[in-house]
Amino acid sequence: MTDRPSCYPGPPAALLSSVGQERLPLLDVLTSPVPSGLFDSPRDDRHVLCLHLGDPVPVTYRAGNYERRGMRIHGQFCVVPARASTRWTLSGPARSLLLRLTPSLLLDTADAMGLGSRGAELAPSIHVRDPQIERIGWMMQAEDHDAYPGGRLFADSLAAALAARLLALQSRHAASSARAGRALPAWRLRHVIEYIEAHLDEDLTLVELASVAGFSLSHFKPLFKLAVGMPVHRFVLERRVERARTRLLEGGRSLMEIALEAGFAHPSHMARCMRRVLGLSPRQIADSSR
Repeated sequence: MTDRPSCYPGPPAALLSSVGQERLPLLDVLTSPVPSGLFDSPRDDRHVLCLHLGDPVPVTYRAGNYERRGMRIHGQFCVVPARASTRWTLSGPARSLLLRLTPSLLLDTADAMGLGSRGAELAPSIHVRDPQIERIGWMMQAEDHDAYPGGRLFADSLAAALAARLLALQSRHAASSARAGRALPAWRLRHVIEYIEAHLDEDLTLVELASVAGFSLSHFKPLFKLAVGMPVHRFVLERRVERARTRLLEGGRSLMEIALEAGFAHPSHMARCMRRVLGLSPRQIADSSR
């Protein structure tokens, strides 16, 4: 039997830097080489999704009494529940994109969807194909590759979307976490917006903003979107772009100073976001003030 090589480290330093080792991020990602032959996957305190990368590979997957064989193709994924160990047999070496999801988020999401705690118990599965989960995987891979320019808030938003989609697939129906027409109360919304403005230069998280609003994470997301007409991470992005635009028009600061004050990772990240939201570069905005 072969041990999985030393490719199963802890969460990326870029995600831990703002929270410390004592609290794991809601979702992290790593690209893992997978050896050929027979091996047991390591146990993890998080739910793990393994998206296959590259050429098709014949595999056998066993979790308890559940066993399945087949050909893994690019983009397909398997689900390994938290603390479970699965036995794999691969005919050749492969690579996987591992998405590791905190169980507490799945419990919170199941409650918001009206599924109860039993609805949050993931079943092991293999050879699953879902375009939405694939997109989340590729976006997390891109964030990891660029050292998380979107910050914790964007990664948290992807984590919440992944949890909801996994539960919807497992329960065979998508349940809404908010009643029709219900939005975040105006006074709670005001507190959240004031908090965002006061901490715009920090690496905000969904858990943090949900706590300010006085709701669980899974309830907060749809209530906020109903109240302002866009997701939380998009709202924060637009506020950062607006602050950067204002500082550029005022002048007297370097691009690095403005980027950091507005909560961007670096000037090139700020420039990409400004072009996406405003259709203008920082230089064009600064020149317009003259």
